[in-house]
Amino acid sequence: MHWYLVHTKPRQEKCALENLERLGYECYLPTFPKEKLLQSGVAIADEPLFPRYLFIRLGQGHTDQSWAPIRSTRGVSRLVRFGVNPAKVHDGLIDCLRATEAAVQANPEPLFTSGEQVRLTDGAFAGIEGVYRMTDGDRRVMVLIEFMGKPVVVKVDAASLQKVI
Repeated sequence: MHWYLVHTKPRQEKCALENLERLGYECYLPTFPKEKLLQSGVAIADEPLFPRYLFIRLGQGHTDQSWAPIRSTRGVSRLVRFGVNPAKVHDGLIDCLRATEAAVQANPEPLFTSGEQVRLTDGAFAGIEGVYRMTDGDRRVMVLIEFMGKPVVVKVDAASLQKVI
């Protein structure tokens, strides 16, 4: 039994994972927690570490499960290959990813970090750029803007911010 790489359809990693597991395959989708903006505020969601990819454990003997149904599974695009050979992944890499994933689960990646440049998109200050300071509850954040020549801290809905690139 070896680990191989499956290429999924866009944003269908979890769908492919569920369907492959339902067919009896052992699969692994490494994820990390990340803050996301929702209408109800900021929530933590698990995002795939490698978008559009997941790992599957397969054998090559006569008694092992067939590889044929993988390509036609909902959410799967194809099995990754190098020439005619499927891309084999070492067990050590999977073990390392699992250990790292377990360590990261306790600390989600924040949506905004203190000192980051942001732009307000709604409200009286729409279009004004400022500096993200900190979260103030579930839905509100504090942003430092310059107003009439002076720095002012305003509290706004987290959904009304976007990062300045």
